Amino acid sequence: MSSAAIPFVQSGSYPTRRGNLVRPLIDGEPAFRRICEAVEGARFSVWLTVAFLWPTFEMPDGRGSLFDVLDRAAARGIDVRLICWRPDEETAGLRRNAFWGSPEQIDLLHQRRSGVNIRWDRAHPGFCQHQKCWLVDAGAENETAFVGGINLNPHSMVTPAHDGEGQNHDVLIELTGPSAVDVHHNFVQRWNEASERLVNEGCWGAGSTANLPFPSRLPAEHGSAVVQIQRTTHAGRYVNTQASPGGISFNIASGEETNFHQYCTAIHAARRSIYIENQYVDVPEIVDCLLGALQRGVDVVLLTPAQPDVRLPVPAERRAFLNARMTLGTYPNFLLAGIAGIGADGHRKSIYVHAKLMLVDDEWATVGSCNLHRFSLFGNGEMNAAFSEPNTVRAFRCELFREHLDQDTVACDDRAALQLFRKIARANRSRFEAGDPAWQGHAFELDLATYVG
Repeated sequence: MSSAAIPFVQSGSYPTRRGNLVRPLIDGEPAFRRICEAVEGARFSVWLTVAFLWPTFEMPDGRGSLFDVLDRAAARGIDVRLICWRPDEETAGLRRNAFWGSPEQIDLLHQRRSGVNIRWDRAHPGFCQHQKCWLVDAGAENETAFVGGINLNPHSMVTPAHDGEGQNHDVLIELTGPSAVDVHHNFVQRWNEASERLVNEGCWGAGSTANLPFPSRLPAEHGSAVVQIQRTTHAGRYVNTQASPGGISFNIASGEETNFHQYCTAIHAARRSIYIENQYVDVPEIVDCLLGALQRGVDVVLLTPAQPDVRLPVPAERRAFLNARMTLGTYPNFLLAGIAGIGADGHRKSIYVHAKLMLVDDEWATVGSCNLHRFSLFGNGEMNAAFSEPNTVRAFRCELFREHLDQDTVACDDRAALQLFRKIARANRSRFEAGDPAWQGHAFELDLATYVG
C-alpha cells in the first residue's frame, strides 16, 4: 500500500504496485499519435478493448483508419487482437457508433482480408462494455498500457487548442511498469470469457478461437508512481479467477465497484483540493462526499459539459436530486465550469467534456473510462488507473490548466491554482453574458441552479 495521504482501496481485483511510470496524454490528437507510435514500434502484440468506433474515425497524420493502422501491424507479424462491445436489444440504439459485428462490418473485414483477431463481448443487459485500453507487447519487459476514456470518434481527434466545431476534450494515461500486468490480466480475462466467443460470427480471425494464457511475470520497474488498476464489473461476470499465476498477486472479485469506492475514499481523504472532469455527476453518494469536502474547506472545481441534454422532462425524483446537488453551489470554495473554444465563425462553441479524471491535493489522481453515474459505477465494464506521484499529478494539473485557462500555474500550489481557475472562469462568464468573445482560455462558470446535466 502507498504511504500517501490519499488511500487506495482494497475492494478490487488488483493491488497497488510501485515502480510505475505514468504519462498523462491530453486530447485525442496527441494521445492517438503516441498510441500509433507505440503500435508502429510493437515487437510482439497489440491488444485493445473497444467500446465505440465511428466509421468516420481516422488516426492522426494521415495514418488512415483504425484498421489501416492495425492491419499494417498484423502484416508484419504482430499479434493484433480487439475485444469489441456488442450492444444488446436494450442498448441497440448505440450500435450506430459501435463496431458490433454487423453483416456490413463483417463484410468490411472480409474485403480488407484483415489480419486482426476479434472477439465480441456483451455486457449485462442494459449496460455497456465501456473500457478503453490498449496494451502493446503484453508480457514483455517493455509492456506498455494506455488507459482512459477516449473513444475512436472523429470529434475526439482534436488538439488542446480546440479550434473549430464539434470538439471533445478527453484524456488517457500511458503506463509502463508493474501495474501494466493488471491491464494484461484484464484483457486475457475478458478475451477468454467474451460472451460471443462460441456463437456464429462472435469471432473474427485465424487466431480468434484460441484462449490466451494469463500473465506469469511482472514487468520491470520504470518509475516512482504507485498505481492501482481499478474496475467496475457486473456481479457474476467472470468465473475464471486465476488468483496467483506465476506468483503474481491478484484477487479477482465476482463483481466490482472499485471505481465507486475509490472516488468516495479519495474525496473523503482530500485535505486541500479536488479537481474533477467528468461527463456526469449523477450519483447522490458522490455529491454527499463533495459536500463533506466543501464543509471541511477543500477547494473543489468540477468541469463538465456546458450544454447538457435538457430536452426531456425532469421527473420529481430527479428534481429532488438536482436540488440536493444545487447545494454545492452555495459554497464559495466550489465552482461548476464548462469550456468553449472559438468556432469557424469566430463565436464561442461548447467543447464537450468527455474526460473522466480526478486530481486530489496535487498528489493523487485517477483517469479512466468511468463516469460518475450509476451505469459506470455499478454495472458497466469500466477501467481506471489511480496513481500517486506528486510530480506527475502536479504536472498534469499544470498542463490541464494551461489549456483551460491559458495560464501557467507552475508557480501556484494546488489551492491557489483552483482559486485562479474560479477567478478566470467567473470573469469569462461575465464576458459570455456580455457577448464578448475575448476570453482568457476556455473555461467559464456554469450556474448550478439551472444546470440539469
